[in-house]
Amino acid sequence: MMKGFVTDSIIWKRESSGGAARLMWPLLGACLWAAAVAFKPVIIVHGLFDSSGDFKNLQRFINESHPGTNVTVIDLFDRGSSLQPMWKQVEGFKAAVYPIMQNSAEGVHFICYSQGGLICRGILSTLPNHNVHSFISLSSPQAGQYGDTDYLKYLFPQFVKSNLYHLCYTSIGQRVSICNYWNDPHHRDMYTNSSDYLALLNSDRPNPNSTEWKNNFLRLNKLVLVGGPDDGVITPWQSSQFGFFDDNETVVEMQRQGVYLKDIFGLKTLAARGDLILCSVPYVQHVWWHSNETVFHACMEKWLV
Repeated sequence: MMKGFVTDSIIWKRESSGGAARLMWPLLGACLWAAAVAFKPVIIVHGLFDSSGDFKNLQRFINESHPGTNVTVIDLFDRGSSLQPMWKQVEGFKAAVYPIMQNSAEGVHFICYSQGGLICRGILSTLPNHNVHSFISLSSPQAGQYGDTDYLKYLFPQFVKSNLYHLCYTSIGQRVSICNYWNDPHHRDMYTNSSDYLALLNSDRPNPNSTEWKNNFLRLNKLVLVGGPDDGVITPWQSSQFGFFDDNETVVEMQRQGVYLKDIFGLKTLAARGDLILCSVPYVQHVWWHSNETVFHACMEKWLV
Protein backbone atom coordinates (compact mmCIF):
# COMPACT_ATOMS: atom_id res chain seq x y z
CA MET A 1 0.00 0.00 0.00
CA MET A 2 2.81 2.30 0.84
CA LYS A 3 4.47 1.52 -2.49
CA GLY A 4 1.27 2.17 -4.37
CA PHE A 5 0.75 5.35 -2.46
CA VAL A 6 4.21 6.49 -3.31
CA THR A 7 3.70 5.53 -6.94
CA ASP A 8 0.34 7.21 -7.05
CA SER A 9 1.85 10.16 -5.35
CA ILE A 10 4.62 10.36 -7.91
CA ILE A 11 2.11 10.04 -10.74
CA TRP A 12 0.01 12.77 -9.16
CA LYS A 13 3.03 15.00 -8.84
CA ARG A 14 3.92 14.47 -12.47
CA GLU A 15 0.38 15.27 -13.53
CA SER A 16 0.32 18.20 -11.15
CA SER A 17 3.61 19.42 -12.50
CA GLY A 18 2.24 19.20 -16.03
CA GLY A 19 -0.89 21.03 -14.98
CA ALA A 20 1.16 23.63 -13.21
CA ALA A 21 3.26 24.08 -16.33
CA ARG A 22 0.11 24.53 -18.38
CA LEU A 23 -1.09 27.13 -15.91
CA MET A 24 2.29 28.76 -15.54
CA TRP A 25 2.60 30.07 -19.10
CA PRO A 26 -0.63 32.08 -19.15
CA LEU A 27 0.20 33.40 -15.68
CA LEU A 28 3.69 34.33 -16.78
CA GLY A 29 2.24 36.00 -19.87
CA ALA A 30 -0.17 37.96 -17.70
CA CYS A 31 2.69 39.06 -15.46
CA LEU A 32 4.75 40.14 -18.43
CA TRP A 33 1.77 42.03 -19.83
CA ALA A 34 1.20 43.75 -16.49
CA ALA A 35 4.85 44.71 -16.33
CA ALA A 36 4.74 46.02 -19.89
CA VAL A 37 1.72 48.25 -19.20
CA ALA A 38 2.73 49.30 -15.68
CA PHE A 39 1.39 52.79 -15.18
CA LYS A 40 3.72 55.65 -14.45
CA PRO A 41 3.30 57.50 -11.15
CA VAL A 42 1.01 60.52 -11.22
CA ILE A 43 1.84 63.73 -9.37
CA ILE A 44 -0.99 66.19 -8.70
CA VAL A 45 -0.39 69.86 -7.90
CA HIS A 46 -3.33 71.84 -6.53
CA GLY A 47 -4.46 75.37 -7.24
CA LEU A 48 -5.32 78.55 -5.40
CA PHE A 49 -6.90 77.96 -1.95
CA ASP A 50 -6.95 74.18 -2.49
CA SER A 51 -5.36 71.39 -0.49
CA SER A 52 -4.45 67.77 -1.14
CA GLY A 53 -7.76 66.59 0.33
CA ASP A 54 -9.71 68.15 -2.52
CA PHE A 55 -8.52 65.58 -5.06
CA LYS A 56 -10.00 62.35 -3.71
CA ASN A 57 -12.34 61.94 -6.67
CA LEU A 58 -9.53 62.40 -9.17
CA GLN A 59 -7.40 59.87 -7.28
CA ARG A 60 -10.32 57.42 -7.42
CA PHE A 61 -10.82 57.94 -11.15
CA ILE A 62 -7.14 57.21 -11.77
CA ASN A 63 -7.04 54.12 -9.58
CA GLU A 64 -10.22 52.69 -11.12
CA SER A 65 -8.99 53.30 -14.66
CA HIS A 66 -5.32 52.43 -14.08
CA PRO A 67 -5.15 50.03 -11.11
CA GLY A 68 -1.95 50.13 -9.12
CA THR A 69 -0.98 53.64 -10.17
CA ASN A 70 1.02 55.49 -7.54
CA VAL A 71 -0.80 58.81 -7.15
CA THR A 72 0.72 61.59 -5.05
CA VAL A 73 -1.09 64.84 -4.31
CA ILE A 74 1.60 67.20 -3.08
CA ASP A 75 0.59 68.63 0.29
CA LEU A 76 2.27 72.04 0.18
CA PHE A 77 1.16 75.68 0.13
CA ASP A 78 -2.40 74.72 1.07
CA ARG A 79 -5.27 77.17 1.40
CA GLY A 80 -4.01 80.66 2.27
CA SER A 81 -0.41 79.64 1.77
CA SER A 82 -1.18 79.29 -1.94
CA LEU A 83 -0.97 83.09 -2.13
CA GLN A 84 2.77 83.01 -1.56
CA PRO A 85 4.98 84.11 -4.49
CA MET A 86 5.02 81.73 -7.42
CA TRP A 87 8.79 81.19 -7.54
CA LYS A 88 8.75 80.28 -3.85
CA GLN A 89 6.04 77.71 -4.57
CA VAL A 90 7.93 76.38 -7.59
CA GLU A 91 11.00 75.71 -5.47
CA GLY A 92 8.93 74.05 -2.75
CA PHE A 93 6.99 71.81 -5.12
CA LYS A 94 10.16 71.04 -7.08
CA ALA A 95 11.86 69.73 -3.93
CA ALA A 96 8.81 67.56 -3.22
CA VAL A 97 8.43 66.04 -6.69
CA TYR A 98 12.09 65.45 -7.50
CA PRO A 99 12.50 62.36 -5.28
CA ILE A 100 9.42 60.83 -6.93
CA MET A 101 11.00 61.41 -10.33
CA GLN A 102 14.30 59.89 -9.20
CA ASN A 103 12.50 56.75 -8.02
CA SER A 104 10.57 56.40 -11.30
CA ALA A 105 12.96 55.27 -14.00
CA GLU A 106 10.16 55.14 -16.58
CA GLY A 107 9.05 58.69 -15.81
CA VAL A 108 6.04 60.35 -14.21
CA HIS A 109 2.92 62.30 -15.19
CA PHE A 110 1.82 65.73 -13.96
CA ILE A 111 -1.80 66.78 -13.43
CA CYS A 112 -1.71 70.41 -12.38
CA TYR A 113 -4.88 72.32 -11.61
CA SER A 114 -5.56 76.04 -11.98
CA GLN A 115 -2.68 78.04 -10.45
CA GLY A 116 -0.89 74.71 -10.06
CA GLY A 117 -0.59 74.50 -13.85
CA LEU A 118 1.61 77.58 -13.83
CA ILE A 119 3.64 76.19 -10.94
CA CYS A 120 4.25 73.03 -12.94
CA ARG A 121 5.36 75.09 -15.92
CA GLY A 122 7.92 76.71 -13.68
CA ILE A 123 9.16 73.29 -12.55
CA LEU A 124 9.35 71.94 -16.09
CA SER A 125 11.17 75.02 -17.34
CA THR A 126 13.80 75.13 -14.61
CA LEU A 127 14.43 71.45 -13.92
CA PRO A 128 16.92 70.22 -16.56
CA ASN A 129 16.64 66.50 -15.88
CA HIS A 130 12.92 66.06 -15.27
CA ASN A 131 11.27 62.93 -16.64
CA VAL A 132 7.66 64.12 -16.98
CA HIS A 133 5.89 62.35 -19.83
CA SER A 134 2.41 63.91 -19.83
CA PHE A 135 1.79 67.36 -18.39
CA ILE A 136 -1.97 67.80 -18.05
CA SER A 137 -2.75 71.46 -17.41
CA LEU A 138 -6.23 71.44 -15.93
CA SER A 139 -8.01 74.79 -16.36
CA SER A 140 -4.89 76.82 -15.68
CA PRO A 141 -4.34 80.49 -16.64
CA GLN A 142 -1.35 79.68 -18.80
CA ALA A 143 -1.48 82.98 -20.70
CA GLY A 144 -2.40 84.95 -17.60
CA GLN A 145 -5.53 86.12 -15.81
CA TYR A 146 -7.67 89.23 -16.35
CA GLY A 147 -11.21 89.10 -15.02
CA ASP A 148 -13.61 90.22 -12.32
CA THR A 149 -14.22 86.94 -10.50
CA ASP A 150 -15.34 85.94 -7.03
CA TYR A 151 -11.70 85.18 -6.25
CA LEU A 152 -10.73 88.74 -7.14
CA LYS A 153 -13.54 90.24 -5.08
CA TYR A 154 -12.53 88.10 -2.11
CA LEU A 155 -8.81 88.86 -2.34
CA PHE A 156 -8.96 92.51 -3.36
CA PRO A 157 -12.42 93.86 -2.47
CA GLN A 158 -11.39 97.45 -3.25
CA PHE A 159 -10.21 96.58 -6.77
CA VAL A 160 -11.73 95.51 -10.08
CA LYS A 161 -9.86 94.15 -13.07
CA SER A 162 -9.42 97.58 -14.62
CA ASN A 163 -7.46 99.01 -11.70
CA LEU A 164 -5.77 95.99 -10.10
CA TYR A 165 -2.63 96.84 -12.03
CA HIS A 166 -2.06 99.66 -9.53
CA LEU A 167 -1.34 96.98 -6.93
CA CYS A 168 -0.17 93.97 -8.91
CA TYR A 169 2.55 95.77 -10.82
CA THR A 170 4.37 96.89 -7.69
CA SER A 171 6.98 95.14 -5.57
CA ILE A 172 4.35 94.58 -2.89
CA GLY A 173 1.84 93.14 -5.35
CA GLN A 174 4.40 90.74 -6.77
CA ARG A 175 4.54 89.08 -3.34
CA VAL A 176 1.04 87.70 -4.02
CA SER A 177 0.78 84.70 -6.34
CA ILE A 178 -2.15 85.91 -8.45
CA CYS A 179 -0.29 89.16 -9.23
CA ASN A 180 2.60 87.09 -10.59
CA TYR A 181 0.39 86.10 -13.53
CA TRP A 182 -2.01 89.05 -13.67
CA ASN A 183 -1.90 90.08 -17.31
CA ASP A 184 -3.63 93.41 -17.96
CA PRO A 185 -3.96 93.79 -21.76
CA HIS A 186 -4.33 97.56 -21.35
CA HIS A 187 -1.04 97.96 -19.48
CA ARG A 188 1.29 95.59 -21.28
CA ASP A 189 4.39 97.65 -20.62
CA MET A 190 3.77 97.59 -16.89
CA TYR A 191 3.11 93.86 -17.01
CA THR A 192 6.26 93.22 -19.03
CA ASN A 193 8.47 95.26 -16.72
CA SER A 194 6.91 94.21 -13.41
CA SER A 195 5.76 90.58 -13.66
CA ASP A 196 8.31 88.46 -11.84
CA TYR A 197 6.85 85.18 -13.03
CA LEU A 198 4.68 84.92 -16.14
CA ALA A 199 6.62 87.53 -18.09
CA LEU A 200 9.77 85.47 -17.52
CA LEU A 201 8.16 82.13 -18.35
CA ASN A 202 6.82 83.58 -21.61
CA SER A 203 9.97 85.62 -22.31
CA ASP A 204 7.80 88.72 -22.55
CA ARG A 205 10.92 90.50 -21.41
CA PRO A 206 14.52 89.43 -22.06
CA ASN A 207 15.33 86.24 -20.19
CA PRO A 208 18.93 84.99 -20.35
CA ASN A 209 17.70 81.51 -19.45
CA SER A 210 15.07 81.26 -22.20
CA THR A 211 16.94 78.75 -24.38
CA GLU A 212 17.73 76.49 -21.45
CA TRP A 213 14.16 76.71 -20.16
CA LYS A 214 12.80 75.86 -23.59
CA ASN A 215 15.05 72.79 -23.86
CA ASN A 216 13.91 71.67 -20.41
CA PHE A 217 10.24 72.14 -21.26
CA LEU A 218 10.59 70.18 -24.49
CA ARG A 219 11.61 67.07 -22.54
CA LEU A 220 7.83 66.58 -22.26
CA ASN A 221 6.21 63.82 -24.28
CA LYS A 222 2.71 65.34 -24.19
CA LEU A 223 1.23 68.68 -23.21
CA VAL A 224 -2.52 68.44 -22.63
CA LEU A 225 -4.37 71.74 -22.19
CA VAL A 226 -7.82 71.34 -20.64
CA GLY A 227 -10.39 74.11 -20.33
CA GLY A 228 -13.89 75.18 -21.28
CA PRO A 229 -16.22 78.11 -21.94
CA ASP A 230 -18.25 77.75 -18.75
CA ASP A 231 -15.29 77.82 -16.35
CA GLY A 232 -16.29 81.15 -14.79
CA VAL A 233 -12.92 81.86 -13.17
CA ILE A 234 -10.11 81.61 -15.72
CA THR A 235 -10.51 84.77 -17.79
CA PRO A 236 -10.53 84.53 -20.68
CA TRP A 237 -11.17 80.80 -20.48
CA GLN A 238 -8.97 80.39 -23.57
CA SER A 239 -5.99 81.28 -21.37
CA SER A 240 -6.12 77.63 -20.31
CA GLN A 241 -5.04 76.92 -23.90
CA PHE A 242 -2.68 79.90 -24.29
CA GLY A 243 -5.24 82.20 -25.90
CA PHE A 244 -5.59 85.70 -24.48
CA PHE A 245 -7.04 89.18 -24.90
CA ASP A 246 -5.61 91.81 -27.20
CA ASP A 247 -5.86 95.45 -26.11
CA ASN A 248 -9.50 95.52 -27.27
CA GLU A 249 -10.27 92.51 -25.06
CA THR A 250 -10.83 90.36 -28.13
CA VAL A 251 -9.54 86.85 -27.58
CA VAL A 252 -6.62 85.87 -29.80
CA GLU A 253 -6.26 82.10 -30.02
CA MET A 254 -2.99 80.37 -29.16
CA GLN A 255 -2.03 79.73 -32.80
CA ARG A 256 -1.97 83.50 -33.43
CA GLN A 257 -0.13 84.42 -30.24
CA GLY A 258 3.50 85.50 -30.44
CA VAL A 259 4.47 82.95 -27.80
CA TYR A 260 3.33 80.25 -30.27
CA LEU A 261 4.37 81.80 -33.57
CA LYS A 262 7.88 82.52 -32.27
CA ASP A 263 8.00 79.16 -30.49
CA ILE A 264 9.23 80.96 -27.39
CA PHE A 265 9.28 77.91 -25.12
CA GLY A 266 8.25 75.11 -27.46
CA LEU A 267 4.49 75.20 -28.09
CA LYS A 268 4.92 75.20 -31.87
CA THR A 269 7.52 72.44 -31.66
CA LEU A 270 5.19 70.31 -29.55
CA ALA A 271 2.38 70.91 -32.04
CA ALA A 272 4.63 69.91 -34.96
CA ARG A 273 5.52 66.72 -33.10
CA GLY A 274 1.85 65.95 -32.53
CA ASP A 275 2.37 66.27 -28.79
CA LEU A 276 0.18 69.30 -28.07
CA ILE A 277 -3.39 68.33 -27.23
CA LEU A 278 -6.29 70.72 -26.64
CA CYS A 279 -9.30 69.36 -24.78
CA SER A 280 -12.29 71.68 -24.41
CA VAL A 281 -15.32 70.63 -22.37
CA PRO A 282 -18.46 72.79 -21.94
CA TYR A 283 -20.69 73.06 -18.86
CA VAL A 284 -17.88 72.59 -16.33
CA GLN A 285 -17.43 75.26 -13.66
CA HIS A 286 -13.92 75.94 -12.42
CA VAL A 287 -14.13 74.18 -9.06
CA TRP A 288 -15.37 70.92 -10.64
CA TRP A 289 -12.66 70.14 -13.21
CA HIS A 290 -10.83 67.67 -10.98
CA SER A 291 -14.03 65.99 -9.77
CA ASN A 292 -15.78 65.56 -13.11
CA GLU A 293 -15.56 61.98 -14.36
CA THR A 294 -16.44 62.97 -17.93
CA VAL A 295 -13.49 65.36 -17.98
CA PHE A 296 -11.22 62.63 -16.68
CA HIS A 297 -12.23 60.11 -19.34
CA ALA A 298 -12.27 62.64 -22.17
CA CYS A 299 -9.12 64.62 -21.38
CA MET A 300 -6.85 62.73 -18.99
CA GLU A 301 -7.27 58.96 -18.94
CA LYS A 302 -5.50 58.09 -22.19
CA TRP A 303 -2.43 60.18 -21.36
CA LEU A 304 -1.71 58.50 -18.01
CA VAL A 305 -0.08 55.30 -19.31
